[in-house]
Amino acid sequence: MPIDFSLTDEQKELQKLARRFAKEQIAPIAAEYDAKEEVPWGVVEKLHEVGLLNAIIPEAYGGLGLGMLEEVIIGEELAWGCMGIYTIPMASDLGITPILLAGTHEQKQRFFKKLTEKPALAAFALSEPGNGSDAAALRTRAVREGDHYVLSGTKTWISNGGEAETVVVFATIAPELRHKGVIAIVVEKGTPGFTAHKLHGKMGQRASGTYELVFEDCRVPAENLLGQEGDGFKIAMHTLDKTRIPVAAGSVGVARRALEEATKYAKEREAFGKPIAEFQAIQFKLAEMLMGLETARAYTYYAAWLTDQGLPQAHAAAIAKAYASEMAFEAANQAIQIHGGFGYMHEYPVEKLLRDVKLNQIYEGTNEIQRLIIARHILSQ
Repeated sequence: MPIDFSLTDEQKELQKLARRFAKEQIAPIAAEYDAKEEVPWGVVEKLHEVGLLNAIIPEAYGGLGLGMLEEVIIGEELAWGCMGIYTIPMASDLGITPILLAGTHEQKQRFFKKLTEKPALAAFALSEPGNGSDAAALRTRAVREGDHYVLSGTKTWISNGGEAETVVVFATIAPELRHKGVIAIVVEKGTPGFTAHKLHGKMGQRASGTYELVFEDCRVPAENLLGQEGDGFKIAMHTLDKTRIPVAAGSVGVARRALEEATKYAKEREAFGKPIAEFQAIQFKLAEMLMGLETARAYTYYAAWLTDQGLPQAHAAAIAKAYASEMAFEAANQAIQIHGGFGYMHEYPVEKLLRDVKLNQIYEGTNEIQRLIIARHILSQ
């Protein structure tokens, strides 16, 4: 099957829209909301207005029905403006994906309406204080009582957890069954027994809300169950196989911003009577940054293409996520080095790029987990 990454006219217009939005609405306020450690809800409202929020929801349910490549195109642009702010719509798509994968027509109608009729967010609650990479070891309990499940437990590091209208929660009906006992169930905002506590003191991505979610005898209608009992772990893994690709796209956006900022500074900053851009040591850094950026973008597009074609893409998503996030971290690091002492100060945006993109190496599966996925793919051949 031929692979062609030439963007259609519609995709080019989408890219222009997202690029303009990032430049005009995100970049100017990124430092402010990073410092305040607050979610810029005005930006969320504007994303909804222009159609860039929850855009993966199918047209039949009120969304745009965008494919993975379109999601990647948008992601690079928004993350260029601020990786933390981009995490807000990205994490909402993460919360939408399990419903797309396993929800019934009725569930999609019911839950997606909440996410399209007004500016609203979704969330994905898998990680717990005692487990991160070992997702099958979760301890949040779900006990069936009549036509409800009663949830008890704690989730942590949940992006959008306190703002979300719908949260897909993964719980176990029997911890001894590990992955075979996991369910996925949608908990709606305001459900009695469900509380969210914002986490403070993050290194980066401070403009996105990260929460601890507590469930205390939280009664959730059984009609909110996605799939069947025991399907939860599979739903979670299939979700992450898809949603790691937008993380890679965000990393590409950060790397592009790092290269642009470093190039601009290198042309302006003088040492020994000439711009530092004329020194080979600086030129080599810029060249390495572009090599990594172009490679990461091309592979991220490839992973997105596989997804849109319905082809196996778990290993490709893992490669894209791990490579792009590590490349972007190094690009931000080199951008700081090029800026010298100024790069270490809030006056320039490059130190924030480094703090923000570090999380891309951790969330939605650490890069060590990505290497396990890649190795298993190799050994299964």
